[in-house]
Amino acid sequence: MKYHNTFSQLDPRLYHRQPPTPLDSPTPVHFNQNLAKKIGWSEDDDLMQNWVDIIGGAYVPKGFCPLAMAYAGHQFGQWAGQLGDGRGLLLAQVIDNTGKLQDLHLKGSGLTPYSRMGDGRAVLRSSIREYLGGHALTQLGIASSSALGIVTSKTPVQRETIESGAALIRVADCHIRLGHIEWIASFAPDLLKPFTDYMIATYFPDCLSADHPVLAFLEKVVKNTARLIADWQLIGFAHGVMNTDNLSITGSTLDFGPFGFMERFNPAWINNHSDFTGRYAYQNQPAIGHWNLNVWLPHFMRLSGISRQGLGEALAHYEPVFMQRYQTGLCDKIGLPHDEDSLGVGFDWLTLLQDCRLDYTNSFRALLALIAPDDFTFEAQLLETLNQEIENQGDKARQSWQNWQSRYQALWQKLPQEEVINRLTANNPVYILRNDMAQRAIIEAEKGDFNEVARLFELLSQPFKVQDIATNLDITPPNHDAPPLSISCSS
Repeated sequence: MKYHNTFSQLDPRLYHRQPPTPLDSPTPVHFNQNLAKKIGWSEDDDLMQNWVDIIGGAYVPKGFCPLAMAYAGHQFGQWAGQLGDGRGLLLAQVIDNTGKLQDLHLKGSGLTPYSRMGDGRAVLRSSIREYLGGHALTQLGIASSSALGIVTSKTPVQRETIESGAALIRVADCHIRLGHIEWIASFAPDLLKPFTDYMIATYFPDCLSADHPVLAFLEKVVKNTARLIADWQLIGFAHGVMNTDNLSITGSTLDFGPFGFMERFNPAWINNHSDFTGRYAYQNQPAIGHWNLNVWLPHFMRLSGISRQGLGEALAHYEPVFMQRYQTGLCDKIGLPHDEDSLGVGFDWLTLLQDCRLDYTNSFRALLALIAPDDFTFEAQLLETLNQEIENQGDKARQSWQNWQSRYQALWQKLPQEEVINRLTANNPVYILRNDMAQRAIIEAEKGDFNEVARLFELLSQPFKVQDIATNLDITPPNHDAPPLSISCSS
């Protein structure tokens, strides 16, 4: 690998150097061969032969420089003070085969000075969810961390019960969070300028030629965050814990906790069972992204030449960038160009999904069977199920569905059929990581069988393609009368 450990050269107040604490008898669960190739890991025999011990914390290869990052943050809207890598270590930074900087971060590495009341460990169930969740988003084309590999062990970890300790190496383009600046502002304000210079030079070098590099950098962070959250909304992804310490400056999904992919469409869905007020409900994510940036940006007023007006102008980009990305994406998802008529039909489609509690992913994919039923037999089955569910809800739902189809047909028939089909297939996956899919893999893994983890990893590698390895359970939403599923923060 081409090591480029620049964070470890920064002021030592920003981190604590330490090796990982080894897990007891680490056992391989799964390894991401394609990611290993991308970052150059697969080209090193030492890394390939010892990957289980590396992730298990027993072996630190030459070139690694493990450290725990210090940062702070607002959690559920309240200032939480100093936080930091309480169970993770930045192992190394490398240049991948595209010339891009990547962080290798070990999660479940043991206690650090920032562990607070935690034990520094991760458990198998949450590690599997992050491993598959990051892979799913990445293959859907959404900016996200992914994971190189995952191991389990005989190390007991106390959560609600005694569980198996596990670990994974997360690979992301950046692990600097909004919370890093919050920490600097509170505990080391003299570092604000050099750290800002580092962020610009390392992650946004094109801003160096701008008239005001810092403002150009802040504008990019704002826009990247807006685009990421628009992408989440379009695919039906809910992060669950959008604290400022969980958002990356590069606009890449980071820190998978109680995340989930939307099944039956409910904009008010709360997927974190600790979110008692619904702050991080699916429909609130765009507003929370803006809120987080709004509390982050004022710290830069300490820098020369940064005014409140300049920060306001940077933040003002958030809403139009989000709306452009989301509205264009919604039109793409129904196979139509971005215009007023398409938007009206798109938003009415979402209303129909919500009123009838239809499955978000299946319903969008089923539209292909309205356009070319003879060419999309799988999607025709999805459409048949959709029709039956609407039929079961009575005359009002049936009439709304018929009216919508008429309006939709009037628009798509004006376009070349191939154009509509290409938009639909490119923007609507067949497979997402449904909660029951992840849970089945976890149950088998806890018995020592990792075949379902491997199958789901392969399935999610091509989410837009109908695959033979899929089962009906991979496309089956919860029953209509099933309560909304929320996930524990315990991990």
